[in-house]
Amino acid sequence: MKTVVLYASPTREMPGGSISTKLAEKFLVEYRKNFPNAEILEFDLNKEEIGIKTLTADKLVTKEFFSEATTKKFIELLKSANHLIVSSPMINFNVPAVLKNFLDHVAVANQTFRYKYDGDGESEGLVTNLTVQILCTQGAPKGWYPFGDHVAYLKGTFEFLGMKVNQPILVDGTKTKSFGQKSVEENLSEYSNQISKAAKF
Repeated sequence: MKTVVLYASPTREMPGGSISTKLAEKFLVEYRKNFPNAEILEFDLNKEEIGIKTLTADKLVTKEFFSEATTKKFIELLKSANHLIVSSPMINFNVPAVLKNFLDHVAVANQTFRYKYDGDGESEGLVTNLTVQILCTQGAPKGWYPFGDHVAYLKGTFEFLGMKVNQPILVDGTKTKSFGQKSVEENLSEYSNQISKAAKF
């Protein structure tokens, strides 16, 4: 059993830390109870080349972006794993840039998916070995800004790549007054049943 964990929050090392990271840590406690022998590989995308290297015109022309050290390494890792756990806050109504960079590296035609127009029928995801757990946070309550739904974006992207996606867990309203009146641990405890249930699968 091989499990890949991706952390995408830019506030992981700030005072108070990252709520999405704490959510992932709480999830992993339960996950380890169900999969005690799992090999867990954790990556902070803020510190990985695949997270900080952005697709630009120059990098595409020079073939620097899709390199052996980044793209191939992580595509092979994803194809060899059983579970993927993704921890992400919402930043300006979407995922953090480091997570978008990661997706730009690994969403590669004919390696992780086939386009619909490459053949007959629908597009085809090629990473069918992975089950994904999405763990997200956002400052506003869900639905306040309908155009911003990073959970749906992640779920749709991973499913497009052929992965099975468990029911995502979203901790929303983290910037509201009611959330701030309790500790992060107290707030996250309200999601304990969801976390415990999801960690079994």
